[in-house]
Amino acid sequence: MTVTQGADLGTATRILDTAEELLQVRGYNAFSYADVASALKLTKASLHYHFPSKAELGVALVTRYSDRFAEGLDRIDDTDNSPPSKLVAYVDLYAQVIAGGRMCLCGMLAAEYPTLPPPMQAGVRSFIDRNQGWLAGVLDHGTAAGSLHTSGSSADAAMMLLAGLEGAMLVARPYADVERFRSAARQLLAAVGVRTH
Repeated sequence: MTVTQGADLGTATRILDTAEELLQVRGYNAFSYADVASALKLTKASLHYHFPSKAELGVALVTRYSDRFAEGLDRIDDTDNSPPSKLVAYVDLYAQVIAGGRMCLCGMLAAEYPTLPPPMQAGVRSFIDRNQGWLAGVLDHGTAAGSLHTSGSSADAAMMLLAGLEGAMLVARPYADVERFRSAARQLLAAVGVRTH
């Protein structure tokens, strides 16, 4: 990405914001620079100034989304003490995304994984690995404290939770119904011993 200052930095952020929404609603392969340029009333040349290729834009999107999600995990770690409450807060990160009419950016990209440029593929894997690792850590602590339980390893349970939440988003999407997502999420949490109301 080109390093820019002042108004140019604002333009780069606006490009990322618009491209992120398009990706989360349509998918990576279903939007173009022309779509972003039209939405922002910019020339395609301006987009290429900030992001010379769509692949570079895609990498910037994955990096930014992953960093923000990691900040969300840090906030959970800083504010929630019990492993069950951490898992409930984690589910809320996903619920907020689907409530906004969007899908998890990296979940959308995982569906298109074979067609992505290699740096984006690496970013998607990194997002998945980071989330599975965080979930496994929470499950380890909860199991040790007796507040959570898993039928197998914490790593397997973490994979089940992550896959289940991403899948719950997909199943709820056609109905534009956050409660469908939350209902599935409650069942996933119950499988590791989290009681929700």
